Parts: sequence; C-alpha cells; structure tokens
Amino acid sequence: MYVADSRGAPAVPAAQAVPGRRSAVAPTVLALGTVSLITDVSSEMVTAVLPLYLVAGLGLSPLGFGLLDGVYNGFSALVRLVGGHLADRGGRYKSVAVLGYGLSALCKPLLLMVSSLPLIGAVLAADRTGKGLRTAPRDALISLASEPASRGRAFGVHRAMDTAGALLGPLVAFLILRVAVDGYDAVFTVSSCVAAVGVLVLVLFVPGAATGTGSGGGAKAAETGKAAGAASLRAALGLLRRRDVRRLAVCALLLGLATVSDSFVYLLLQRRLEVPDRWFALLPLGTAAAFLLFAIPLGRLADRLGSWQVFLGGHVALLAAYGLILSSWRGAALPYLVLALHGCFYAATDGVLMAAAAGCVPPELRSSGLALVQTGQAAARFACSIAFGAAWSVWGDRTALTTAAVALAVCAAASAWLRPTRTTGIPA
Repeated sequence: MYVADSRGAPAVPAAQAVPGRRSAVAPTVLALGTVSLITDVSSEMVTAVLPLYLVAGLGLSPLGFGLLDGVYNGFSALVRLVGGHLADRGGRYKSVAVLGYGLSALCKPLLLMVSSLPLIGAVLAADRTGKGLRTAPRDALISLASEPASRGRAFGVHRAMDTAGALLGPLVAFLILRVAVDGYDAVFTVSSCVAAVGVLVLVLFVPGAATGTGSGGGAKAAETGKAAGAASLRAALGLLRRRDVRRLAVCALLLGLATVSDSFVYLLLQRRLEVPDRWFALLPLGTAAAFLLFAIPLGRLADRLGSWQVFLGGHVALLAAYGLILSSWRGAALPYLVLALHGCFYAATDGVLMAAAAGCVPPELRSSGLALVQTGQAAARFACSIAFGAAWSVWGDRTALTTAAVALAVCAAASAWLRPTRTTGIPA
C-alpha cells in the first residue's frame, strides 16, 4: 500500500507484467480492497441487526420491512448512472468515490436519531445514495488497473477483502449486543466511527488515476483520461446499442427480479430453525465466510471458462438454497448448507458480473457502462424486495419463497438463452 499524492496520482507505479507469468494484483486493487474491508465492517454491523431492529424492535410488518429493505438494497439504482457519469467526466473516479463513501459514513450516526418509518427510510435512502455514487467509480478503477485476462482474479481479490469486512461486521455487532446495555445504539455508534476510518484510508492511500498492470499501462491511462472529457449520459445510454452490453444488462435485470434479499433469507432461516434473537446477527457470517472462501477461486475460474458461465452458475446455487429452505429436511447441516450456497452465489456473481461488463464497454465509458448494468440489477432487486414483502404478508413466507424460486428458474433459463457472446474483448 502507498500514500497517494496531493494531486491524486499514484506515488508508486503499477506493477509491470512479466511475460509467461501471471500479473500481480495492482496496488490500486489492494488499496480499494482495504477501503472496502473497513467500510463493510461498518455497513454489515448495521445490516446484521437492522432486520431484527425493525421487525422485533420497532414492530414493522413484513410489508413495511420489505419497503425499507427495498430502499436499502435498491435506492442506489437511482444514482448509479449519475455517479458513473461524473466519474467518467474528466476521469474523476477517486473524487466521486470519496463523495459516496463520505455520504454513507455521515448517515450511520443518524440512525441513532430516528425511529419512524419515513425517517428511517430517508436515512437509508441517503446511505444507499452514497453507495450508488461510489460503486461504479470504484469498480472502474479496479478494471482499468487490471489486465483484461486477469480481471476476474482482480475483482475476486477485491471482493474477498470486501467480504472479510462483511465477515467481521456481524461478529462485532454480535459482541456489542451481548455486552452493551443499549445494544442497537452502541452498534450504530461504533459503525459510524469505523466508516470514518474507511473514508480516511481512501483519501490517503487510493490513487486518483487509473493505471494498468501490463506494459503500456501508463499510456492507456493517459488515453483514457483524454477520452474521458467526451463522456456524456447520452453516450452511456448509447452503450445499450451494443448487443453484448444490452444482453448483459437485460440478464442482470431479469435475474435480479427473482433474487430475494439477504435480510429475508436470514429471517426465513430464523423462523424455520427457531433461532433465538441473540444469535440472529451471526447468520450473515455463514454467507460472508463462503463468499470469502470462493471469491478468488471463482474469479480465476471466470478468467478461464468465461465470466458469463460462472455468473449464471451462481444463480443456480441460489436456487438450490431456496430449495433447501423450502424442503422438509431439518438436519443440523441445513443452515450451513443454505448459507454456503448463499455465499457461493455472491462469489460467483458480484465481482464476476463487473468483470464481464468491463469486457463489453470501452475504457472512456467504463464507469458509466458498469453503472448501467448495476442500475438494472439494483432496480430489479428493489422491486423484488417490495414484491416479496407483500407476498409474505398476503400468502405467507413459504408461498412467497416458492413463487420466487419458480421465477428464478424461469429467469435463469431466459438468461441462458440471451447470454452475451463477448465479455472479455475490450482491453483497459
């Protein structure tokens, strides 16, 4: 890791590729991974206790929780294109990322001050606005700093570091709930402090310019910076005229429509297994552990076999998790298998989708192109959270999950037919 200079350029050049050897992961990727690790400790502390806090503590109905969960997971869709466009204009990837991380950090202490559904929704919307602003610029920095043939590995390393934070966050929340008198307030307070540290690391250690890992990386970055001035929202939306970008975005949207949010998965497991409230915050640890275990291997597999195949396989794993929850089997291994499949789903889809999208869009519109794909997926998951919460309220949890499983199977079949033909062809 290194300290970025005052102008945002990297203090140390990216590693050079050696013929016949696998390129090292770029310093930019490692620095951003550290930021994501710290930030995810903060975010997952809140995410781990939020379902129980809202449903058991504030008495929200499944529909009310579905609305808030939809806001939490999907509101960022409204601003991702804006964040991507701002980052591409002049190559301001780091500046927009700092703005997004900073906004989310400011929202954490506000959770201590609100208790009504509208106010909680407003705070969560602001927090997700920050996530929407930062995600595409961050992923653009990762893709532009990596060789095309090793993007899956680079995203896998970043997501593994990110998930290490997701693994620690629920554990910290669990320990705080066990020792603190005002457990929820203590969780939100510690979370806000950790988030501030993440922003500080981003400002000090992440370079503002994208640099490639292979020979000629500096020249590519310079060309990208010159072309960035021509970036526009019209040009970003025009990417949908590209057949592979359009198909990838449609497939991400379709599959997102049948992806039940993490919070509902954990609530379903808690009800199925009658998990005591004090242990609820530990459920995300299973997902995070599996994600951490599989992120890098599946990233490498995506580089060898193709990002799309791994991405679709991840949704098959999610469908298997739904099936286990719906089954009549109550063995001791059930929660471990469900959470392992859940984590495998994320390891095969999160960074892998961005690696696939990076291969379809040109460098000068990299952030906007990634945001375009992310927007469809996030909007679809927003709709799924609201629909699933309504279905649970009207039909019950089992019928709601059965409907989601059928929808996922149909969307996966449609996506297999619509699959893009090229996801690695445009170099950074």
